[in-house]
Amino acid sequence: MDSEIYKAQPSEKACSIYRKLLNSAPMHNLLTVKETAKYLRIPLPTVYYLVQRGQLPAIQIGGRWRIKKSSLDKDILKEEKSGQPTVLVVDDDASLQSLFKIFLKKIGFSRVVVGTVKEALVALDKQKFDLIFLDLKLPDGPADDVYDTAKEEQPDCPIVVITGYPDSEMLDRILAKGPITVLKKPLKVEQLKETVRILGHRDAVKLAA
Repeated sequence: MDSEIYKAQPSEKACSIYRKLLNSAPMHNLLTVKETAKYLRIPLPTVYYLVQRGQLPAIQIGGRWRIKKSSLDKDILKEEKSGQPTVLVVDDDASLQSLFKIFLKKIGFSRVVVGTVKEALVALDKQKFDLIFLDLKLPDGPADDVYDTAKEEQPDCPIVVITGYPDSEMLDRILAKGPITVLKKPLKVEQLKETVRILGHRDAVKLAA
């Protein structure tokens, strides 16, 4: 008896969904994960991190992620407007820097992202900020130097401390100087949304929904 070979055929429903995806996002509008990393100038693992958490506009085709370039241009890389709040981020972790850049851009905030005490002090000397995110563990010195300078030069600017060491002596020193908001690492976008909302930027948070 001759053997028969059967080939699995996709259902009509699956074909319909696939056609809709292609029609709604033409192939020239779709970027690979690697292309997205290059386009946004962020590390490749950060793209995967953001895609898996729904922070980048992505779809799966053939088991691989494709990111909608038009949505990136509209929602992530939209042109900055004058008069928008300006945020200083002080953290030497490249992945967190990328997360902050995309999140703050998405909600319409201008941002300065640095990774050392020295860079932070220079930034504070150059301009005023509406909000500061400050990591406690920096490669070139204690973060409370940045905290003290910010409070002296820009006393009305809220400071949010981000740390993986909530029991550290440095945090105790800063807490002794006054009430602050503390975010514990690893950071999640929902934490950032809630923090920005609590600090009075509710309309901006809606843009990150």
